[in-house]
Amino acid sequence: MLTIDVAVLVAVITAARLRRRTEARSRNDEQVTVLIVLVFGVLVAPTASGPGVADVVGQLATGLTEAGR
Repeated sequence: MLTIDVAVLVAVITAARLRRRTEARSRNDEQVTVLIVLVFGVLVAPTASGPGVADVVGQLATGLTEAGR
C-alpha cells in the first residue's frame, strides 16, 4: 500500500495550481487556491490546529481515493 504525507500532497496540488496562467483563472479558482495554500501553511507550521487540519484533509483524501475505485 502506498502512503503519502498529507502535507506533501497539498504541496503538490498547490504547485500544480500555481503553474497555471493567471489570466485564465476565475475569482472562484483563485479563492480555492488561497484556501489550499492556507491549509498547507497550517499543516507545515507547528501549531495546535495542525493535527486537526491534517486529520480532516487526510479523511477527505481517503474518501476521494475510495470513491475513485
